[in-house]
Amino acid sequence: MSFSIAGKTAIVTGAANGVGLAIGRHFLSMGANVVFADMNEEKLVAEVGADDSAEPKFITFSGDLREKLTIANLLSATLDHFDQVDILVNGSRQVLESDPFDPAADQVETLLQQNLMTSLRLTQAISKRMMKQAETAAEDAPAGSIVNLSSIAANRTQPELLAYSVSSAALNQMTRSMAVALAPHRIRVNAVAFGSVMSASLKDTLKDNEVYREDIKEHTPLHRIAGPSEVADAVQYLASDASSFVTGEVITVDGGRSLVDAARAPAH
Repeated sequence: MSFSIAGKTAIVTGAANGVGLAIGRHFLSMGANVVFADMNEEKLVAEVGADDSAEPKFITFSGDLREKLTIANLLSATLDHFDQVDILVNGSRQVLESDPFDPAADQVETLLQQNLMTSLRLTQAISKRMMKQAETAAEDAPAGSIVNLSSIAANRTQPELLAYSVSSAALNQMTRSMAVALAPHRIRVNAVAFGSVMSASLKDTLKDNEVYREDIKEHTPLHRIAGPSEVADAVQYLASDASSFVTGEVITVDGGRSLVDAARAPAH
């Protein structure tokens, strides 16, 4: 099977910075049509720009994907420009610290909405389009691939990251459940849970807590912090036909950190 995604159309959310931006750029370099989607329009335009060619290979889309109308508009914009959608990368994530003793705190609700529900609603909307496209394809042809970006925080216990850990664990279970639900329609759903990766959130954290850098390296067996592009490679595998018999899996990309982790640093 081929790792190629050339000619396929991918929607990548959270694409204005960090891992989402790296995935979008990587997919573009691999010959895919890419929709870079993010809430931060200014950042999105600054990082991605615009493709003014006669047949653009990418577009940008800005909007709050927690809103159902925004999801519908994202799908419409994708179809208007590229006529189809083959890959969805749910990369829009948020990391917030939370106080487990504060009953008035709403971080759990906030992150479940941002990290779980947004990905679920997008998966539901985009998979319906993939099913419709499959009606005119060969019976055994893949209908689409959906990849969720998760975190090793789902399996770690840091009370100050209660909300993030819960939302990541919920996303992993959503991945498995939707994989089973969509399998009869030839749509695969997988996730990449990463840690020790220079995501936008980790970069922001290190600005105020530089001591975390060496702590992370020390407790990561490969003894370094990976670049966002290293997550992009794993996402490409799951998006391509090379993983045609892989669904419902949560692949860990963390340099071995989750095997031995005793780091004090947050599990970004």
